[in-house]
Amino acid sequence: MPRDKPIRFGFLLLPGFPMSCLTSAIEPLRVANEIAERKVFDWCLVSEDGGAVRSSARVGFDADCALPDVAGLDYMFLLSAPDSAFASRSASQGRLRHLARHGSVLGAISGGVFPLARAGLLNDHRVSVHWCYRAAFVAEFPAIESSDEVIVVDRARQTASGSAAAFDLMLHLIADRLGPDVSTEVACWFQHPIIRSTGVQQRVPTLYADSTVDCVPEPVRRAIALLNDHIEDTISISEVADRMNMSQRQLERRFKSATGQSPSVYYRTLRMKAARQLVRFSTRSITDIAIEVGCTNASQLSKNYRSVFGLSPFEDRRNNVAFRDTGPTNGQTASAFTRPAFSLRQ
Repeated sequence: MPRDKPIRFGFLLLPGFPMSCLTSAIEPLRVANEIAERKVFDWCLVSEDGGAVRSSARVGFDADCALPDVAGLDYMFLLSAPDSAFASRSASQGRLRHLARHGSVLGAISGGVFPLARAGLLNDHRVSVHWCYRAAFVAEFPAIESSDEVIVVDRARQTASGSAAAFDLMLHLIADRLGPDVSTEVACWFQHPIIRSTGVQQRVPTLYADSTVDCVPEPVRRAIALLNDHIEDTISISEVADRMNMSQRQLERRFKSATGQSPSVYYRTLRMKAARQLVRFSTRSITDIAIEVGCTNASQLSKNYRSVFGLSPFEDRRNNVAFRDTGPTNGQTASAFTRPAFSLRQ
């Protein structure tokens, strides 16, 4: 693109989008303009119908334009909750495909990968998926290659796993246009200590511990990786110990010392956390979810789920729908903000 022409960004907001992801993407662009003392980057907020959109923090944002009116963007990033849906799906998805055909780079931040994937615009691309949505994304889009990397750039698709990753992605785009000195100055402006590149893995918290997986001893880290790889096809703790070339008692002692939990409790909680993603961010039946996380039936899932979270999957799904109802703002009609109905059948 011409060097004297501002790079144009569009941020397509769907109800329930994470507000921090939006500000983390825009603020480095704003500061880069100030450092360069010219408008190198320009941006607009886009909503499906041009009306206001309420974030997950229930703060409303006025859109600059409606999706059907958008043209000439260099980048279009989607920001949404995983269960956000277009009110006019066919028309809105068609508009995104039109932008892609006419040279716009399409991207998504955090839950925005879901509507972009539903539009078929991530087929045959690698995608960065936040760890807290990974199980739900893989269940809905098994053919799409999801990644634990914080940023994935795959041809004309760019995805970031969360707000800090969005900040890093913008720093790389700033460096491409203005050079690394400017991008470093922007990072320092916000006291952003490390500029992460593609290939960096997300940090996933160890359950109920002060450490993270990459800070625990190597045998425990390998055991955790094995447990993560066997969510559906369950693996026994004794088999994990065999693969670690240690006794089950040794593994349990070292595991509890590092994580504060026994391997069996850790494993059950890990599987229930995967189940919770599917309960909250998919329309799968509870029976299907039980099978997905290695339970024999819905009753076993409900028992284990309640032991970890203190409520049943049905209650959690119902409460989550009510809690995440962002509602209309600034006179918008409720229909523009309708979420897909969850199936509560067993």
